[in-house]
Amino acid sequence: MAEHNDLGRYGEQLAKLFLEEKGYRIMEQNWVYGRAEIDLIVFKDEIIIFVEVKTRSSVAFGEPEDFVCWKKEQQLEFASLEYIERRNHQGEIRFDIIAIVFENKKLYKINHIEDAFWPS
Repeated sequence: MAEHNDLGRYGEQLAKLFLEEKGYRIMEQNWVYGRAEIDLIVFKDEIIIFVEVKTRSSVAFGEPEDFVCWKKEQQLEFASLEYIERRNHQGEIRFDIIAIVFENKKLYKINHIEDAFWPS
């Protein structure tokens, strides 16, 4: 597996632990529907939250959250609609981004952006 894939998976694990510490219940990790993948699906305060995790080793080319493009938002919406239907969820949903930037192998910064976007 490529080094950037390893970093991404590690970032997802850090995001999962971060959310659990904040009281979120992890429902799914790497949930796939069609060609779309949702990194984390979590639940808190009766809200299902679809989380995109972006991990970078530096911000030389921009902040991690800047790399959630319109196409990715559309894929997340596509998969989330299927997930909601399967769960028969009638409540609120939200799309968050967790951006992680590593300064070195052990030191990193997590930025949790709630309500980061709403696909159209």
